[in-house]
Amino acid sequence: MYLELAPAKAHEAISDGDVTLVDIRDPESFQAARLADAVHINDTNIQEFLESADRQQPLIVYCYHGISSAGAASFFSEQGFEKVSHIEGGFEAWQHSGLPTSSG
Repeated sequence: MYLELAPAKAHEAISDGDVTLVDIRDPESFQAARLADAVHINDTNIQEFLESADRQQPLIVYCYHGISSAGAASFFSEQGFEKVSHIEGGFEAWQHSGLPTSSG
């Protein structure tokens, strides 16, 4: 089970405490702009992430538009992560909300 968070609610959750942010977009998009402290997960490093991640820490996953991240959130929930959310509307909605991003 996972929650869908509006960008403002996701920002609030991130600001409130320890959260693992997972970006599942392509590497170029991740490099160009992302949420601060997000980790980039793809087919190459997913197994390593699953082996090392704290499953009790809240996890927020995002993609471009919030569609793929819903599937990813379901996957992470099935893998034993206890508090999983994804950002409604994805990174695009986050940017349109004027919320902070990072690059490089």
